[in-house]
Amino acid sequence: METVRDKLWIFTCVAGSDNDSFEKANWPQRSRMTPAEGAFYLDVPNLMLIRWRDQPAPPFEQYAVPFTPLKQLVWSIVGSGGQVEGDELQHVLNLGEKFPSLTGVMMDDFFKKDGSGALDNETLKTLRPRLQVHGRPLDLWVVLYTHQLNLPVGPALEHCDIVSLWTWNSDDLPDLETNLERTEKLAPGKHISLGMYFWDYHNLRPVTIEQMEHQCNLGLKWLREGRIHSIVLLANTLADVGLDSAVWAREWVKQVGGIPL
Repeated sequence: METVRDKLWIFTCVAGSDNDSFEKANWPQRSRMTPAEGAFYLDVPNLMLIRWRDQPAPPFEQYAVPFTPLKQLVWSIVGSGGQVEGDELQHVLNLGEKFPSLTGVMMDDFFKKDGSGALDNETLKTLRPRLQVHGRPLDLWVVLYTHQLNLPVGPALEHCDIVSLWTWNSDDLPDLETNLERTEKLAPGKHISLGMYFWDYHNLRPVTIEQMEHQCNLGLKWLREGRIHSIVLLANTLADVGLDSAVWAREWVKQVGGIPL
């Protein structure tokens, strides 16, 4: 029987990739935690690695070695900031040859202000037959922010398997229930994964404990109801800088991780 922990992921980038945000906010500490350390710290079995400013550079196999004990691995084919570098998918497929835990690929920061994507719909259509390793299908994940729900993103979502829903501005978290309903209508039949930040990048401040409780309680409820596919916590680059939200999330995982689904 699956448990809540089986549905928990950590969103990761190379160590220190969020330190620019802390500098802007005059936050006293900087991060040095690696992706694998982040999964170990939170005690979650699934990890997604998102390329940030061309890091890591392909080939990816050696970089993925520390992730061997994990249950599932997802790797970006569209990196942070919507960055696309050549045929990134082929490098990830090569990774899947050696790492059977690779179950999907992620398109991060995919949608632009006009609702168009970092890859056009025709390119997404051609990706679909390639999303497999030795006949084993891979899921296509895409990041969708709640402030993008009014954009014409439906056609692109039709090509995706899992919509990763994120609330960029923590002031909007009271609308999370409404925004899940809007996502369900916008992407009918698609799996929805709920993303949770420890740090509010919009306002350059920590997510409060009250906000963490709100989104985690809803996420747990929706997991048990089957309304969402998974929960993704962000990130290794925020977990070691003294944020109360990260410490609280770790304790939350400890408390609810063993609950059967």
